[in-house]
Amino acid sequence: MIIKTLTVGPIQANCFILGCEETMEAAVIDPGDETDRILNALSESSLSAKYIINTHGHFDHVSANKRLKEVTGAPILIHSLDAPMLDQLSSSAAAWGLSADNSPKPDRQLNDGDKISFGNITLTVIHTPGHTPGGISLYASDIIFVGDTLFAGSIGRTDFPGGSFETLKESIRKKLFVLGDHVKVYAGHGPPTTIGEERRSNPFVGDNASYFG
Repeated sequence: MIIKTLTVGPIQANCFILGCEETMEAAVIDPGDETDRILNALSESSLSAKYIINTHGHFDHVSANKRLKEVTGAPILIHSLDAPMLDQLSSSAAAWGLSADNSPKPDRQLNDGDKISFGNITLTVIHTPGHTPGGISLYASDIIFVGDTLFAGSIGRTDFPGGSFETLKESIRKKLFVLGDHVKVYAGHGPPTTIGEERRSNPFVGDNASYFG
């Protein structure tokens, strides 16, 4: 398994390239910006993008959808509840003083429990709302890509439209923490962590959470 992390755009979101070493097929997870860097990273590892997967619909995670699809032809996948956000990227970015192209409509709308397979890799979609209504995590045995649901020592913001702290806390505790302490967590911002580390010490949702109960 090949995992590449690119931190892209002015908000420094993590874009992940997950590739199969046998077939050289790959998924690009959260292409938020800097399409040329993403394409170069694919080329450097001789990977072919089979899917573009958005963990949620915020512009800093999806702004490269349009051009990446134009170049690679890969279909765009996002949860059904966040799909409407893709044609609002220009206005969303403008609110931050930034610019972004609206994304093409998704080719496949995901839901909880769906499978995404490429090469010998299969990702299971886990619906983890709270940061956005259609936020998802992508799980494959001992790794998980969580978007902006969970960070090393923190959690995703819940003050955006559609956000809910109670919903996010439930997503993390009931859907992520049950996966096992060994699972490595690749977050949408910042460094990787593990389920065990966050369960033990995350101040928002860990066993001894000191914020908000």
